[in-house]
Parts: sequence; structure tokens; C-alpha cells
Amino acid sequence: MDQRTMNIILIYIAYCEAANILYIVPFPSKSHDIFFRPIGLELAKRGHNVTVITSFDVPNPPKNYHKIVIERKELWDLIGTGRPNVFETIKLKTHEMINAILWQGGLPFTKHILNSSQVQEFLSKDNTFDLVISETFVQEAMYTLAYKYNAPLVLVSAFGNCMRHNIAVGNPLQLATVLHEFISVENPSSFIGRLENLYVSLYEYFWWRFWYLKEQESIARAFIKNLPPSMPSLYEMHQDASLFLINSHFSFDSPMALLPNIIEIGGLHATPEAESIPKDIEKILDESINGVLYINFGTNVKSSELPPEKKNAFLNVFNRLNITVLWKFEDDINTKMIPNVVVRKWFPQRKILAHPNIKLFFGHGGIMSTQEAIVFGVPIIGVPIYGDQYNNLLITEEAGFGKILNYYDINEVNVETAVNEMLYNASYMRKAKEISRRATISMKMDENKMKKD
Repeated sequence: MDQRTMNIILIYIAYCEAANILYIVPFPSKSHDIFFRPIGLELAKRGHNVTVITSFDVPNPPKNYHKIVIERKELWDLIGTGRPNVFETIKLKTHEMINAILWQGGLPFTKHILNSSQVQEFLSKDNTFDLVISETFVQEAMYTLAYKYNAPLVLVSAFGNCMRHNIAVGNPLQLATVLHEFISVENPSSFIGRLENLYVSLYEYFWWRFWYLKEQESIARAFIKNLPPSMPSLYEMHQDASLFLINSHFSFDSPMALLPNIIEIGGLHATPEAESIPKDIEKILDESINGVLYINFGTNVKSSELPPEKKNAFLNVFNRLNITVLWKFEDDINTKMIPNVVVRKWFPQRKILAHPNIKLFFGHGGIMSTQEAIVFGVPIIGVPIYGDQYNNLLITEEAGFGKILNYYDINEVNVETAVNEMLYNASYMRKAKEISRRATISMKMDENKMKKD
């Protein structure tokens, strides 16, 4: 576990002895849980009494780690559309994704949290807390619990830079060099790229502040009893947060100015010790002396939803490789005629990326996966679909250890060209290892500085 992160959080706890901490991380994405879970467990490990509102159960937690597990519901189901083929969401522009998915799903999701029997039972009790830590994404009504319990509010984000937060707290915007977290711009330094960045940033901020937060306040008042009329607005609570933890790190992200209470904690989840590995997979890795290509499009983007022609493009290329391929594939697929391809519905990704025989990671550019590739020094080919994925991959490409393969460009020729270039041009692996060393050293320096402070 990243010691520097815990030291930073503990500075804001009012007492030297164990504190009561409410930790609110209910978003139903598995990748969010992978990032947030270690923080709550480490606080409990250090003796604090931690109550967690989450969509994911934690097996065998410490006795002082109390779970409020709500029913896990995807945004798609709450919107009423059902899960689409996520590859199709690539057609959505940034503002359309924010409106149609994040906000239209975020409002019913917040109601789902607060109206759940588990949370309502929790709210009916006479609880007291010394600190409230809340994820800041699409359920801002949860900030109200910091006011309810008269406790300092800490915000934590599974993403890096957050433009609306920068505006709210007065952090320098740096729109010429720092991109909105969900924008995809092929040439961000061009005039058109900067103009689009400005437009999306202001568009989101305006509607978030003057419409979305108002809707969130209405939800909070509907489901949290006895909130006084004089309660500060959610925007004011956001402004007054004592600490903001963001999922980025200067050693591999774009440089940006940050206020003293905005702390980078990127990569804290990238520890292989957090996972176990099946013996058969470990044996395959150890015996793959020619190397391993690992392909995984994340927890939300499923390989099984690829169109047949794109699946076949991958399989045909993999069939010609002399290395082992581990492919996370959610449905049954016939690979019997391709002996070097091993398919599973789940892989312990951090364990795999940390293995010395890994030569290449083929992913989707999700921030957790990208950070894991950076920490473990693995070159990456990415197919960005939505959100921050293009930005994450753009950083790896500009740094010299990544390559972007656009979804519409997936065919046998392009996949083979990209894979062969990344596998057999040693400069990509050298750069990946260099960035890994830089990231690891700088994180260790942060940890040591926090210990001294």
C-alpha cells in the first residue's frame, strides 16, 4: 500500500487516536473499487473505525471495517436503456456522453443509493464521525453527510485532472496544456484542440453547477431527513473541502499546477501483492520464454462485444505470433486451433503485468490499467472507447512507450503492424522501463517526505 497517501489523509484527522471515518465510494464500476478499496482497508489497518458505503462486498475485512453494501446497479439499467454494446459508445461526443450517460445515470443512481434499505437504516442511527471521505463523480449529494455529521470533508477521485473542480476551488485552469478529463483531441496543442477543450470544460462546469448540483441537492433533501434550510449548497461544500485526492502523478501525467490541498495519489493501487494468481496461469507465464502478450479491454469494455470481423483480425494475428497470448474474453470462444492463445473470463492483471515475461499489454486505455502498465514497465497498445481513455493513451504515445489504435482502424493489417512494431522495436520496452523507474523513485520520495513531515 502507498504509505504517502495514508500519511496525507491522516494529517486531516482531528485526533491522534483512532477516528471514526465514513468512506463513501458507491459507484458500481469494478475499476473504481480497485482504486478506492485499498484506502479504506489501510485506514482500518491503522486502527481507525471505518464505515464504507459501497457497491462491492469485501471478504474477510478487519473487525473495524464496517460495510454498507448496496445493491449493485449499472447506470445503463437505471437510465432504462439496458446495457449497450460499449464499443458503440465511441460514436458519442464528449458532451453527449456527459449528458446521456453520466448525468442521466447519476441522478437515479444517487436516488438508488440514498433510498436503499441499507443506507436508510444507517441514516436512522445516531452516528458520529470525525471525517467523511467521499468519491466525487456523479453522486455529489453524498457530500451532505459531512454536513450532517459536522465532520471535515475529503474528496477523492478515480480520475486525474477535474476541470469543474479546478474552477470551483480556484486552482489554475491551464486550459492550454491540461485537457478536460473526458475529451478526445488528436492534436490538443492546436488552436482547434484548445478551443474544443475550452468549450467542453465550460459547458460541463456551467450545467454541473447551475443544474446538476441543484438536482443533487433536491435528492439529498428528499432522502436525508432533518436537513436545515440554511445548509450550505453542494457547490459551497465542494469549495470548502479540506483535501482533494486525485488519481494522477507528476512522474507520468501532464505537468500541472496544484493548490496545496490537492494531492496526487496516482498508482497507489498498482501492487501485485493485492491479488492471487491461479497456479495454471502462473505456470503458463513462467514457461513462456519467448514472451507474453496480454490483452484486456477492462471491466466495462468487453472483448466479447467486438464485431466478428474485428475478433477474427485479432485471432488471425495472434495465430502467427511465436509468443503466448493471454486474452480476457467474457464469453466462450473457440481457440483450440490457436494453441498459443489462452482465454479466461478473468485474469489477475497486476500479477500478470508484474511478471518478467510480459512483453506487451493490449488494452483500452483505462486509467487504472494504464497506471499499472507504467508502474510495471510494460509497453501498451490501446483502443480508446470513451471517457479519459484517449488522453491516457496519448500520454503513453507521446512518452514513447505506447501506441493508439483507433477502434475503426482495427483490421488484420493494422493490428499486426502495431503488435510487431511494439514487440520487436526495443525502444518501446526501454522507454517503458525508464518511465517505470522514474515513477517508482518519485513515489518513494513522496512516501519518505510524508514520513518526515
